[in-house]
Amino acid sequence: MPLTLDDIRRARELIAGAAIRTPLVRLNVWDAPADIVLKLENLQPIGSFKIRGAATAMNMMSRAELAQGVLTASAGNMAQGVAWNARRLGIRCTVIAPDSAPETKVRAVERLGGRVIRVPFDRWWQTFSDRNFPGIDGTFVHPFDDERVMAGNGTIGLELLEDLPELESVLIPWGGGGLAIGIATALRALKPSVHIYAVEAETGAPFTASWKAGSPQVVDYRPSFVDGIGSKTVFANMLAMAKDLLDGSFTASLDETAAAVKLIAERNRVIAEGAGAVALAVALSGKAGKGPVACIVSGGNIDAAKLATILSKP
Repeated sequence: MPLTLDDIRRARELIAGAAIRTPLVRLNVWDAPADIVLKLENLQPIGSFKIRGAATAMNMMSRAELAQGVLTASAGNMAQGVAWNARRLGIRCTVIAPDSAPETKVRAVERLGGRVIRVPFDRWWQTFSDRNFPGIDGTFVHPFDDERVMAGNGTIGLELLEDLPELESVLIPWGGGGLAIGIATALRALKPSVHIYAVEAETGAPFTASWKAGSPQVVDYRPSFVDGIGSKTVFANMLAMAKDLLDGSFTASLDETAAAVKLIAERNRVIAEGAGAVALAVALSGKAGKGPVACIVSGGNIDAAKLATILSKP
């Protein structure tokens, strides 16, 4: 069944006590090319929007499903969302992570009591399709291809329009697509005129290539500090939903994204990870119009050393 506005409104009830309602603030740059606002999902208890989808999915599971423990595949943020909720529910959590997963995210999962198994990137990506991992018991929580997860993500869309009814455009990081589909479903139902764009780092932009081609494409993915998004391809069903809901996509270079990380830290005193700054990088290019343009700052879980390097650049 397609995701609906009612599903998202129900998810809002389910995430109460887990996710917080994050603030929407203006970027403190007076000569920006657009009226830019920031949806600060980096302020969630786990530093990422992923807590919304994880809480929704796990609160909808049966006791029998939860008794098996939970399993997910994640580079770090969904892993933390699932581990946080598993700790709250008193159940086991296992995470399949790519060997390139940042240490700060892996350590955060372990602090929450989760078990992390690192595997090569291709094997990690295969877990998304398999929805299980050999030798590991647990109910699988899909990071993006799950209507319950997308419904939780969609609660961000409800908050955007309640806080900024005059919203004209929104820029949403695309990892697997669950964030974009969730938010877009809410916005299309409540204000169809809003322009909705996915954003990616140019070092891993399969959605942009697939959008242009009209079918899933495989791209050359290069790991970088933008570790919360980026892959080699897209799921066909996620692309199909995106075609019905989104207006297109944009990419940003690593230099543009690093500059956005630095700018948001200096001007708004906000820590954004690479994936959380890509939307701002695109907004600063003027590609999304004059605004108001909302940038989803999807997370703030960046390694301290990486952040220090970015902030030290002239």
